[in-house]
Amino acid sequence: MQSYVWRRLLAVIPTLVFASMIVFLVIRIIPGDAVDLIIKNSPFMENTEEVRKQIEADLGLDKPIHIQYVQWISNIVFRGDLGKSLMRETSVSNEIVSRLPVTFWLGSLAILFALVIAVPIGVYSALYQDTLGDHIGRSFAILGLAIPSFWLGTIVVILPAILWGWSPPTRLIPFSQNPFSFIAVFISPALILGASLAAVTMRMTRTMMLEVLRQDYIRTARAKGLREKLVVTRHALRNALIPVVTLVGLFVPFVIGGTVVLERIFDLPGVGQLLLLGVMDRDYPVITGIFLMIGIFVIFTNLIVDLSYGLLDPKVRYQKN
Repeated sequence: MQSYVWRRLLAVIPTLVFASMIVFLVIRIIPGDAVDLIIKNSPFMENTEEVRKQIEADLGLDKPIHIQYVQWISNIVFRGDLGKSLMRETSVSNEIVSRLPVTFWLGSLAILFALVIAVPIGVYSALYQDTLGDHIGRSFAILGLAIPSFWLGTIVVILPAILWGWSPPTRLIPFSQNPFSFIAVFISPALILGASLAAVTMRMTRTMMLEVLRQDYIRTARAKGLREKLVVTRHALRNALIPVVTLVGLFVPFVIGGTVVLERIFDLPGVGQLLLLGVMDRDYPVITGIFLMIGIFVIFTNLIVDLSYGLLDPKVRYQKN
């Protein structure tokens, strides 16, 4: 186990370096210029060549792009510094850290809601295949895949306000002051974000359960007289959950992408809203810093998912070759 973990951790280094290079280069070749926005937003600056060169020199944008990358990655490795925001002149690391709990709560609750809703429905649909309950479950799964989260989020905010004069709470109160009010703010966006995740998870659970229930060892367990509940939970569900766990690892980038829209709709001060502001302002340090954080989080989440296979499947062992 330890040797496997160390091999995976060593493999993370070149992956992160390559990902950081791609992000750094792509952000700088997309249309738009941060210098233009800085001049436009400042009433005391003239759009002259001298002013532009001075701003580029102050921001370090006058150097070749490979020199900029080396300086940026060196500051991250040796100082843990993601740089300063071009627009707000604040530390990118501090901004991400201060907003990360909001995005973490939103994403975690969305995945939790998806699993709690989808796995039981998927198991039920597999056990009672082609019944009315199975058709209803599959219909809701298709509906969850078809409805965009931004449309559903907008409807959830606007429609209750028009019909009943009520809208979901959006004022974020610190957890230490009122835990229930803090969590209540995340209920609506987490359910919306988790709807599409639940649809995918339900379909995957149902498919895998149908496949596992047809295996010989399930028939053998039933022939030995084991209770149906024990056959389903201990033998069938445990093996069917392995692809579902893999799916959870793939949910992470999707969840982060969904938070960009939902944090904007529900006015949540999270990393997703910071990323949207960074893209609108062409704020290179903010964008690259967030994408690097997303890459690290995705890599380590999938490492945890790989390690969890050994708990679900006794056949999986991490031994040194």
